[in-house]
Amino acid sequence: MTYEMICSGFGGQGVLTIGRFLAQSGMKEGKNVSWLPSYGPEMRGGTANVSVVISDEEIASPVVSNPNVVVALNQPSLDKFGPPTRKGGVIFVNTDMCPKKIVVEGVDIVYAPMSQMANDIGSPMVLNMLAIGMIIGKTGMVKYETLEEDLTSYMAGRNPDLLKMNLAAIKKGMEVANQ
Repeated sequence: MTYEMICSGFGGQGVLTIGRFLAQSGMKEGKNVSWLPSYGPEMRGGTANVSVVISDEEIASPVVSNPNVVVALNQPSLDKFGPPTRKGGVIFVNTDMCPKKIVVEGVDIVYAPMSQMANDIGSPMVLNMLAIGMIIGKTGMVKYETLEEDLTSYMAGRNPDLLKMNLAAIKKGMEVANQ
């Protein structure tokens, strides 16, 4: 299976981190991966997106034009990246920042108040991990165990409370995606 994903939102929402952790986990699972970030001139508050390809096959190009997975954390992202989603794909929409719905024929759309859910877990900083949980819960792109190991290793000795919240956010995202 080949997943061609675009994650997009405002800078500071952790969009590039979503792609980074998924790509790293895919690599650890022996898959072919590419990670191609793109962001505006402002790091925080500007637009940011990342294209990620995770595949069992060789990857011809890191450029994703017609994704089969889209994460839209704000309305401009949904407006730009939602329509080119391929039939059979899935779009994850943060309803807290995307007031307008979208219709794309043949595409599964998962709406969730991700910003509020992250706050309920304990920090807006876990929004990206919530999105990761939704992605892996719906697609099986990578295994939870691989992500947990990678995240735990990355955060070792840094902030145990944030690590707990991140893992809780991934699990909550997996639950939401399977409802």
